[in-house]
Amino acid sequence: MAKEVFHTIGRRKSAVARVFLTEGSGELIVNGESLRDYMKRESLTLLVKQPLEVSDTVSKFDIRASVKGGGTAGQAGAIRLGIARAIMLHDESLRKVLKAGGFLTRDPREKERKKYGQPGARKKFQFSKR
Repeated sequence: MAKEVFHTIGRRKSAVARVFLTEGSGELIVNGESLRDYMKRESLTLLVKQPLEVSDTVSKFDIRASVKGGGTAGQAGAIRLGIARAIMLHDESLRKVLKAGGFLTRDPREKERKKYGQPGARKKFQFSKR
């Protein structure tokens, strides 16, 4: 019998992660590489694993994720949201724990667009009276 696969999508800034969760031994693969090799910073690997640690499912699931867009921090946040949503699909009783940790909330902050007549989104060119 084939294992059940839970597919979810996580987003953060301009990064989009597709997460596939299956029951297994705790293997985390991102874009064909192990999580540790893909995420160069240790803080980002810890960020991605947070929903697994809170729900006590670190060595219970195998996770494959494909992520596009954004930088490394945005991608890590997108994977984290995808993992939390997938865990919730697998076991609805873990929703309360994940919700309390803030793992099910999509971070809505996006980059503000640059306006014409200015060098950036908020910054103005230097004013000269004379």
